[in-house]
Amino acid sequence: MTDKSQLRSSIFRHLDGLAVAPVAIALKNNGVLEFILNKKQIQLAELTTAFKANEGYLNVGLRILASQGFLDYEVDNGSQEIVISVNEKTETAFSLFHLYEDVVDLLKFSTQFHPRIFEDAPFEKLNLIFEKYKKNYGIEKSEDNLTNSIQDQILKHIEGYLIGPTVVRLAMNGMFHKYFMETSFRPEEFHKSPENFKKILDFFVHLGWFLEKNGNYQFTEVGLFYAKRASAYGVTVSYLPTFAKIEDLIFGDPAVLRMIADGENEIHVDREMNVWGSGGAHDTYFKVVDEILVKLFNLPIEEQPKGILDMGCGNGAFLQHIFEVIDRQTLRGKMLNEYPLFLVGADYNQTALKVTRANLIKADIWAKVIWGDIGNPNVLSDDLKENYNIDLKDLLNVRTFLDHNRIWENPKHIDKNRISKSTGAFAYRGKRISNNLVEDNLLEHLQKWSPYVSKFGLLLIELHTVNPKLTANNLGKTPATAYDATHGFSDQYIIETDVFNSVAAEAGLFPDPAIFRRFPDADIATVSINLLKGN
Repeated sequence: MTDKSQLRSSIFRHLDGLAVAPVAIALKNNGVLEFILNKKQIQLAELTTAFKANEGYLNVGLRILASQGFLDYEVDNGSQEIVISVNEKTETAFSLFHLYEDVVDLLKFSTQFHPRIFEDAPFEKLNLIFEKYKKNYGIEKSEDNLTNSIQDQILKHIEGYLIGPTVVRLAMNGMFHKYFMETSFRPEEFHKSPENFKKILDFFVHLGWFLEKNGNYQFTEVGLFYAKRASAYGVTVSYLPTFAKIEDLIFGDPAVLRMIADGENEIHVDREMNVWGSGGAHDTYFKVVDEILVKLFNLPIEEQPKGILDMGCGNGAFLQHIFEVIDRQTLRGKMLNEYPLFLVGADYNQTALKVTRANLIKADIWAKVIWGDIGNPNVLSDDLKENYNIDLKDLLNVRTFLDHNRIWENPKHIDKNRISKSTGAFAYRGKRISNNLVEDNLLEHLQKWSPYVSKFGLLLIELHTVNPKLTANNLGKTPATAYDATHGFSDQYIIETDVFNSVAAEAGLFPDPAIFRRFPDADIATVSINLLKGN
């Protein structure tokens, strides 16, 4: 019987590796690690000056290393000082960082090729790393427990680079279809380059994912575990275009990934992969949302919202899901002729609006699909009133993993007495943003929405950061390091659950204690579900 908690832990450690390796190599290549080792303790400001770095992204990178326990990281939100110190792991870890060079080289090289197709040139590099990895990079197991654990940690990170992108490619191309899961198969059944594909399968045999017999391959229980959870890698792997540019982001042009014309596809993330990955990961949270919707739309009709607005509607799938839950499982569903449900899908992205419209028409669901900016609810409200005679205040507002992705605006009102409790690292185009300012900005953001959501509430699924000390003490139990990297280097603002709720309270929005959930239900929570309402 396989130990599932152990396997789940490996997934988190693989995701850690995707984030850590490019940061480690960027800092190593530029002499930052050696500088820190010599100084033992140093302020971020001094490092920034010494290396002419972009302070915001340097801060994100150092905090990521601290989340792995490789450094100590202290932020004083009163004095605005961030202090980086060495600890018992630092020297050993830094001495092993050269092991990341191969995978980071492959990462940069692979950006020239299609993200979801195995092409020969990057594959040859991948195969060379497979062979080195199988031999543990020639590392002799240390008799010292601490050294041994750091060696294992870094090798697991490298394994993450060998597994993560490969698994995502295979999954998105149908490799984990039941056909392959339930029977043995030969490489040529799946891939046009069976020789190359065989090498991948042989690596998976080495990891215990497959059994090989006479050229036929069959999933093991371990392999099936990972295959069924392939989407868990999707979101982090979708940010590899950003990770490939980390050295530029920290030491070069901080806007290197933003040089796109209007209407061009974003280049910092593979959006199709991101949507695929998040779809798999979100199911757990949507089940909780279903319970909330059922409860809400079983209330007496006069206590129910007239409808729902999904801000950031994406492809419309969540809106469709919401409608089906209400239609099939609630009192309101039986009364739709008398009390129709006004569904509104809003998004900033025109492509998303087109896709949402098409999907909802196909599903025979009536909905208004309109352009909307999460940072400007007044315009949205006016549009709804003027064009559709719908009052935004009469709707339940729903958002999934969106508020942290608001476009940065400097707060109009700065609370000089604010001392943030967040340990986060935040940036906008390379400039460091203080945690106090991030709270001020979030407050203004929520205040804009407060008048519209105080009645029926704002149902939020939100992402959060975790104190790096906590993350370092819970390696293998949290994806926090990966989230901090994907969001920190792409100017998104994830703060701790308690900090988020306290800022919401300042905006006059309070969590419904009967509904509030966090995942996992511990201090290392990286996701929360909240129904925020006015008192």
